[in-house]
Amino acid sequence: MTGYEAFTLYHVLKLHFTTDYDYFKYNGKSNISIEAFEKRKDKYHFYKLSRKYDTEEYKQFLVSNFFVDEKTWAGSLLADDAREAHMERLAVIQAMSYHFKNDCALIAEEGRINELLHTDGQYPTLLNMVLYAEIKDETLCILNSLMGFMPMWAKKIDDNIRYPSLHRKWIKYTPFIMFDRNKFREIALKELR
Repeated sequence: MTGYEAFTLYHVLKLHFTTDYDYFKYNGKSNISIEAFEKRKDKYHFYKLSRKYDTEEYKQFLVSNFFVDEKTWAGSLLADDAREAHMERLAVIQAMSYHFKNDCALIAEEGRINELLHTDGQYPTLLNMVLYAEIKDETLCILNSLMGFMPMWAKKIDDNIRYPSLHRKWIKYTPFIMFDRNKFREIALKELR
C-alpha cells in the first residue's frame, strides 16, 4: 500500500463516518488526485501508516478509530491510543459470538426485549445499557440488523442533540461488522426468551 492509497482510504472512511457518503455504495472510491495528496502537509503521516499496515488491517484500524472519534486526525493515528482503540475493537470482533451471547443474557436479565426497546421519548433501557457500557456497541448494531428498531427510536426519542449523532455512528458502523445472521439470530432467540 502506498501513502496515496492510505490517504484515499482514510479520506473515504472519514467521509463515510461524517457525511452522507456511503463507503459500500461507492465501493470506497474517491476522486482525490495524487497531486492533491502530494500538496498536503500531513502526507508523511500516511506514508508511515502505509508501511505499518497492510490494506485490510489498515481499513479495520481506521474503522476502529473513526468509531471512537469521527474527527480523528491523521497524526493521531500514529499514537498509542489509536493502536489501543483498534486492539480493543479487534478483541471484541474476534470473539463476537461470545460477547453477543453474554450481552443477550444481560439483556434478558433486565427484562423482555420488547420492553427494553420501548420508548416514550426517553432513552430506552437497551440504549442506556450501551451508553453505560453494560453491553457492547456491536451487540446493539447486530440486534438492530436482526430486528430493525433504530428507525423507530429515531422517530420517537425526543433528544435532538445527542441521539442523532449516536444513531448515525451506529448506522454507519454496522456494515463493517461481519457476522453470520443465522447463527446470531439463533443466539438471540435462545438468550432473549
